[in-house]
Amino acid sequence: MGVRDNGTREYEGLAEQAAALAAGQVSSVELVRRSLERIAATQDTVNAFRRVRAESALAEAAAADRRLAAGERLPLLGVPLAVKDDTDVAGEPTAFGCAGEFPPKTADAEAVRRLRRAGAVVVGKTNACELGQWPFTEGPAFGDTRNPWNPGHTPGGSSGGSAAAVAAGLVPGALGTDGAGSVRIPAAWTHLVGIKPQRGRISTWPDAESFQGITVLGPLARTVRDAALLLDAAAGNHDGDLHRPRPVAARAAADRDPGRLRIALSWKPAFTGTPKPLHPEVRTAVTALARTLAGLGHQVEEAEPDYGLIGLAFVPRATTGVREWVARAPDPALLDRRTREAARLGRLLGGPALRRARLAERRQHRRVGALFGSYDLILTPTTAAPPPRVGTLARMNGWQTDRAMIAACPYAWPWNVLGWPGVSVPAGFTAGGLPLGAQLLGPSHSEPLLISLAAQLEGQLRWHERWPEATTERYGATDDGPAAPVTGTRGGKRQGERGRGPGRGRERIRSLMVAADRLRAPGAAGSSDAVDR
Repeated sequence: MGVRDNGTREYEGLAEQAAALAAGQVSSVELVRRSLERIAATQDTVNAFRRVRAESALAEAAAADRRLAAGERLPLLGVPLAVKDDTDVAGEPTAFGCAGEFPPKTADAEAVRRLRRAGAVVVGKTNACELGQWPFTEGPAFGDTRNPWNPGHTPGGSSGGSAAAVAAGLVPGALGTDGAGSVRIPAAWTHLVGIKPQRGRISTWPDAESFQGITVLGPLARTVRDAALLLDAAAGNHDGDLHRPRPVAARAAADRDPGRLRIALSWKPAFTGTPKPLHPEVRTAVTALARTLAGLGHQVEEAEPDYGLIGLAFVPRATTGVREWVARAPDPALLDRRTREAARLGRLLGGPALRRARLAERRQHRRVGALFGSYDLILTPTTAAPPPRVGTLARMNGWQTDRAMIAACPYAWPWNVLGWPGVSVPAGFTAGGLPLGAQLLGPSHSEPLLISLAAQLEGQLRWHERWPEATTERYGATDDGPAAPVTGTRGGKRQGERGRGPGRGRERIRSLMVAADRLRAPGAAGSSDAVDR
């Protein structure tokens, strides 16, 4: 773990890159080239990406440079970004952590279309665990994605690839998805800001809703302002969306004083019938954050929302969503046994139980929302434990996995049932240097207030100035001793891999750099071929 001097790191942030591009201080091709080189250098260590769009991204960067030279200005014109591999990018498969040969998509997801409309260059698709079910990012289809702060540990999941890519400095921001904390958990475990927006704030199209309404798209970035900028760029709806909340101005909120707020500090997770001990270092970190908030003038006191039996509404929606995604898999026999078990449960619960679960949501809004009569926001831990070691949960059976992930991550998922926004912010580190996070949770449509408060905290704590060590050599060992060999795959080559070793992958990226100047020429066409990592 290290402290970085921002003066020695040029154009690392999302807003910083956008401003430098608009001022002509750097070109999009330079930024995209740098991103691709970093991805290639860390793919066999961090293993953040499932697909890398090297040739297409360079061509799109060259086009962005021509647009910038012509005087065009857009919020993210020329900025390299990544999206999670459950989000469609035209010309790329959407495997969502699964093995098998998935067909390339013919159109961008609505969120990707909006990012492109804002000028962003999508350099690739990041790893996610199989169908986003678990708070780790590991699987036989792509290997183990590792935490840049300590590669012996997971970055979390299921948006672990997106979080690892941002934490390692491969891209300045990335989109993830959050169905039970899958943006907030990896944000907490990689020292990032992760925003779970209001349901429908970012379109899930081509799905009218995702996982029966519990899953939303959300940004991961190093700073609150960058996350808010990415949220604004991706936000908006398709005509086919089931949920269409009124717009908010996230980036503007990051520059506003939140005022003096009443904040409920909550330690009690929703009932699940399983043990959920809070790690003492997590409690210490969140307590320190609460004291910081009190020092900023906010009223902070312990108070608990009444969750009732909200878990009974989560399980039918989550397992039905798994069943719907399993139907898209080209070969269900390649799926994890736990995935097949969840899909079978989804078939059992997909009728009356699902209808009751969805009908209960309004009652749950009233029950949990009663606390907001006395408080503006809620502060909780994002997770109950620091990030586990790689492989800890991946080797378990279904029941063991459920118990372990509920114990480690009991605080995030109720807000997915409610559909309300939340923001995970860095809360410090364990004694061993593993990142921890805290959650700011609000009622419906409260993103502006959450973002304003998170930005105020960031100004006080300056968490964005701390980075993991930059040397790729560190990825071969952990603070606990030597790590297992980091190969980026498990059990040999991935299905469909073309036999590229790490050296050949880097050579291919470098050969594309040589062609970049030619891509700058007016009218030049770039290949749509992707590099399958």
